[in-house]
Amino acid sequence: MQIVKTVTAIVAIVLLLPFASLAQQTPLQQPGAEQPPVQRTDLSESQLRSFAKVYVQIEKILKTYEPQLKQAKTPEEGQQIQNEQASKIQQAFTQGGVDAQNFHRIVQIANADDGLRNKIIAFIDEEKQKS
Repeated sequence: MQIVKTVTAIVAIVLLLPFASLAQQTPLQQPGAEQPPVQRTDLSESQLRSFAKVYVQIEKILKTYEPQLKQAKTPEEGQQIQNEQASKIQQAFTQGGVDAQNFHRIVQIANADDGLRNKIIAFIDEEKQKS
């Protein structure tokens, strides 16, 4: 059950924090909410490249399943599609070597650091060109 909650949270993160926010250079914050500063001192290039690879995979998964979810005829069919989507996203995390918590942490750090954001966007662009 925890995996489903984690994957659901990641789906929400990916949907709410698509890198459009990074590409537009606008940090994501909730209105009126102060976000604590996030440190990036422990992020390696390897971790950022893994993040970019997982991000691109998740983006593809979401683009694949979104139309199917909209076309679901019953709640049960929708749930089945969501479960399949969640499984694919979890598989992307596992294969990419990035867990949901670190994925979210990197998003937070990138939103607070323009230089890192630009570096991640470049890595994402590289990943998109590979696929």
